[in-house]
Order: sequence, then C-alpha cells, then structure tokens
Amino acid sequence: MKTFEELGVAANIRKAIEEMGYENPMPVQEEVIPYLLGDTSDVIALAQTGTGKTAAFGLPVLQKVNVKENVPQALILCPTRELCLQIAGDLADYSKYIDNLRVLPVYGGSSIESQIKSLKRGVQIIVATPGRLIDLINRKTVDLKSVKNVVLDEADEMLNMGFTESIDEILSKVPEGRSMLLFSATMPKEIAKITKKYMQNPKEITIGRKNEGSSNVKHVYYMVHAKDKYLALKRIADFYPNIYGIIFCRTRRETQEIADKLIQDGYNADSLHGDLSQAQRDYVMQKFRIRNIQLLVATDVAARGLDVDDLTHVINYGLPDDIESYTHRSGRTGRAGKTGTSISIVHVKEKGKIREIEKIINKKFEQGTIPSGEAICEKQLLNLVDRIEKVKVNEDEISKLLPSVYRKLDWLEKEDIIKRVMALEFNRLIDYYRDAQEIESPSDRYTREEKSYPRRKDREYSDRSSGGSRGAERGYSRLFINIGRTDHVNPATLMGLVNDFVPEKVNIGRIDIMQNFSFFEVPEKDAQKVIKGMSKQEQNGRRISVEVAQGGGGDRGNTGASRYGGRVGKKEYSDSRPERGSRRNSDYKSSKPSDKGHRKGGRKPKYS
Repeated sequence: MKTFEELGVAANIRKAIEEMGYENPMPVQEEVIPYLLGDTSDVIALAQTGTGKTAAFGLPVLQKVNVKENVPQALILCPTRELCLQIAGDLADYSKYIDNLRVLPVYGGSSIESQIKSLKRGVQIIVATPGRLIDLINRKTVDLKSVKNVVLDEADEMLNMGFTESIDEILSKVPEGRSMLLFSATMPKEIAKITKKYMQNPKEITIGRKNEGSSNVKHVYYMVHAKDKYLALKRIADFYPNIYGIIFCRTRRETQEIADKLIQDGYNADSLHGDLSQAQRDYVMQKFRIRNIQLLVATDVAARGLDVDDLTHVINYGLPDDIESYTHRSGRTGRAGKTGTSISIVHVKEKGKIREIEKIINKKFEQGTIPSGEAICEKQLLNLVDRIEKVKVNEDEISKLLPSVYRKLDWLEKEDIIKRVMALEFNRLIDYYRDAQEIESPSDRYTREEKSYPRRKDREYSDRSSGGSRGAERGYSRLFINIGRTDHVNPATLMGLVNDFVPEKVNIGRIDIMQNFSFFEVPEKDAQKVIKGMSKQEQNGRRISVEVAQGGGGDRGNTGASRYGGRVGKKEYSDSRPERGSRRNSDYKSSKPSDKGHRKGGRKPKYS
C-alpha cells in the first residue's frame, strides 16, 4: 500500500489530512490521485459512495490551483445542496495550510445575492448544484473561461434528477482544453453519452465491478404480504435496538405516512421529502446527524447527497423501479470501511426484481425470517443489560443520592430489583408482542395450502384442469377471475394476489389456470370478501374483475368469461393456441377427451 507522499500529494495538504486522521490512501484515492496530478486529461472513475471519492478528486484539484490568480480555476458539480456543502467543507479542511485559497459552495435554497458577492470578491474553486449555477450564468455573474478542471460528482444521480440539459449548458461555457473527471457509482447509457460528447480518450478506473454493490454491505430481503409491510418494518426496527438508518419509500405521501406511523408508535423517526421547505430539511438532517433521530424515512430524491458515514441499516420499504437506485440506496451504509445491512421488504410480485438486482450488483440476497415477538423481546432485554454494564457512573454526584435509594429498596432482593427494572423498561413491548399475531410469509402459506389440498390426477393445480366444468368442493364457492396465463399468472401468483388484496386470511381450494382467465375456490363465507377485496385492483396494468362462477362454478355461461375472448352458448369455447393436455368443453359440460388426443398429441380443442 502506497502513502500519500508516494502518490505525490504536497506537504501542506498532507499535514492537513494527517490531522484529520488520514493515514493511508483508500483504493479509489490510490488509483485516481496519480492520474489527476499527472498529464492525463480526462478520467472516468466508477466507485460507490463512501469510498473516499471526495479526497480522490479534491486533493489533486487543490494542489493544481494557483492561489495568485483570483478567478475560478476548478468547477465541481454535484446533485444536491447537502453534497455541495459537504464537498466544500471537506475541501476547506484539506486546504487548511494553503494560504489565500477560497472555495465557494453555490446551491439553491440560500441567498443568491450573498453568493454573487463572494464571486465578485474572487474564488478559485466553485462547488455547485447545476440549477443555481445556471441562474448565476444567466445573470452573467460567474465567468468559467479560466476553469482548467471540471469534476462531475455522482454524475448518474444528476442525470436521474433531470440535470442533463443543465450540464450540457454549463460544459459549453468552460474551455475545451480543460481536464474533466467524472465520478459515478453506476454506468448507465446517459453517462456514456456525456463521456463521448465531452471527454477525449478518458482513462477509466473501476473500483470493484461496474454497478457492483459495496463489499461491506449485506443484502437481506423479507417476503411478506403487502398488508403486513408496516408490521414487518416495526419488527425489523425492534430487532435491531441500536439501528441508525434510512427507510426509503417510493412517494412523498408514503414517506410522510410511514414516518407519522412510526412517530405515533414511539420510534425516534422523521421524514425527508420534496414537500418540506429547505429550513425543514436542514432541521431534520441536523437531528439525524446528531442521532436525535434513529430512523429517517426518505424518498430517493430527498436522500441524494446525504453524507452520513455511520448508518447501520438501509431499509427498502419496497424495491425501487430501477436497479441503479437500489445501488445508491444500499451504498448509504457500509461506508468508510464499516459494515452495513441493506434490508428490502418485498411481496411476492417483487421476487423477480430481487434476482435482477443480484445479477447487476453481483451479490446474493439472504432471505430473512421476520423476527418473532419472543426473539425481539430477548434481543431488547439483552441490549439493555449491555447498556447497564457499560454505563459510566459519576460516583461523586450519584453517591449523595444513593443512601435514600438503598433505604427505599432495602426490602427487595437483587433478583426482584432486576426483574422490576426489566419490566419498567419493557412492559409495553412485552405486552404488545404477547398479543401480536406472528407475520406469515407468503411462501409459508403456499406450502401449507399445497399440503391441505394434495395434488391428485383428477384435481390438479395446473393448466390441464377442466376449467369451469366442475362444481366447487362442498362448502366452497368457485370464483371467476379475468386473468390467466397470458398475464403470467400461475397458482402461486394467484394465491399471492389473494393474500395481497384480501385483508384477512382466506383458504384457497382448487385452482384452474386458463389462457385468458382462471377459476379458484374459496370457502363460501369468504367469497364476497374476496370479490370485494380483489375487484378493481390491478395486475400488470390490467384491471382485475372477480365474480362467482354460476352453477357452483360448473356453468361458465354467465360468469363474464365471454368478455375475455370466449363464446358463450352451445358453441365450443376456444382460443387460437392449442394447450397440451387440455380437455374439451362443449356447452360447458365436462367431456373426457380420448386417450389418443390427450396422450399422443392428437388434435385438441382450445380454451380462451
């Protein structure tokens, strides 16, 4: 491992960073710094957040500045106000022993007049968000013609936030001969377009693999029904008493709702999203940084650029639409050489997305089991014991109060005192989990119901069933649903839909999957509840319709199946594709196919 001196970092900068605790360069610094200090013009560096990127580009940029010239010589663009301030602060620390060097953060949400005054006094390095810098350019208050070095930090984030046109306009204002460094955690197509347009034969440096997640992060997912997601979130938070993390939600509304619920349930939580004013955002972030907040509930956009090194967990309250967002989310933990955990709370329909993410980040997810109430209580109690063991006691101050305490508790044995302390701290938690029902995973239910309804040749969960021709089991109602194999539905996904949209547990009997629709059986007492819960929901963008199959499910004629491609009446019900092992239904009455047609691939009738 090389030293900063061997990398060519100047003595006055080394003195500052050594006082900050920098001993040896991190891998990204060891790779990038020599190129930026040398003659290489353009560099693309692919590395996760929290790997030491700011020092990797900041130290060479500072070293190349000529403090005798009081004009902008370096421009650093970043996606958010928080990251802008963090980079400017770090550069100020690194340049502690460089006289007359000025760094100016330029961002929205702060007085543009004060920023204009600072520019007129003269600065050598500008750290800016694209939107505010465009404002200053339009006002003709900033001149970029002397810029020799341009850095795009978290370039993929800026493109995701819609800054492509702004970046184009800014880069058109800097000299063509400038050096350019692009830092990104992922390498989407948009980044490739920028590199092709604005960079000349760039040197590409990759720390790890492209788009790969941090090696310090463990990835775990919990499979639950959609209705149980919040309960699962609470159990996960309770199982990690010292959790300090970000909970990512998809929308501003969901973010605020989850934060409000957590606060009402006694958690140290707050929200961060685009509906908050800048003053509110600053207040929330200050509380989070000093750990007055344990759980920050945030949208992807609001959390971009947050610089908090000690996060223990990132929790995905549902997976993001694009895998690159997952990479950024998980990269918030496991930073600066520490370990972290990225937890995803998903339902059945998101299982495929887990596999996609695994391929991109080159990491395997662990499937977690939702902690039981007993396990949570035990973990919390042991954590309290650990805190009691490690607490610092101010003997001088507390000794004055102890005699009266001893007299008050003299009648209690040591074991009784311990029990009462534990009960005082955890009675509410113990009472809650004593009465709480355990959260059931969808896979557990599917397995159990397969055992409850064993497969037999005459009644099978498969495409080969005779559709609606059979009557329902005694005590069950047969329901029609307007989705089938065309909608990528199988017995497991159909059971998952019932679990997601019906608020209470429902046993599911025989399932018959057709091409464009399906039938399934539920207890008669639950039929209307299932119809009400599932109707008007959506599956893959298609509105779901559920009805009772007429004649106990044996008569398909009035179920509504005709609306989905079939013909009702005495004609054959058919579609355009043969289905191996299908059975003919004439006039919607059961008709056993010939052995020849069924077993040897003879001509078979079709279903729609």
